[in-house]
Amino acid sequence: MQLSTKGRYAVMAMLDLAGRGGTVSLPLMEIAESQRLPISYLEQLFMKLRRAGLVTAVRGPRGGYRLARTPGEISIAEIMLAADESVRMTRCSDEGTDWCLGSQRCATHDLWEALGYHIGTFLNTVSLQHVLDGTFAASPLPGAPKMKKAAPHKVTAR
Repeated sequence: MQLSTKGRYAVMAMLDLAGRGGTVSLPLMEIAESQRLPISYLEQLFMKLRRAGLVTAVRGPRGGYRLARTPGEISIAEIMLAADESVRMTRCSDEGTDWCLGSQRCATHDLWEALGYHIGTFLNTVSLQHVLDGTFAASPLPGAPKMKKAAPHKVTAR
């Protein structure tokens, strides 16, 4: 799976906003310190998140960023997409001009492509609120071991 820090950092930062009420404006420096993320990286990510309509910028002494919608209305997939993060499982190009084995796809190509589709579908059903509450879980296949419920995400205010 090709998942870079862009997607993870964007979700972490958005979760920090959501965990503090979502309507409070937070300076990027505060989010960077809280999540231990580089401020320069967050500046680039928040430009993308703002363009995607996921956050709004507030100017002034109490300025910063806040969620543009409620945490329950923002999916993890939207955040990943805004951060230019894809959930590709294959190493093939999207256009099909550079296949796994040069001029042809590998035998497992369709398997990994289907897995990427399911991951994307799952992330589309999980909201920031689900992550905060720890209430997201994939429906296991019949006979598969049950997944443990995720612990709720705790955000510490400074």
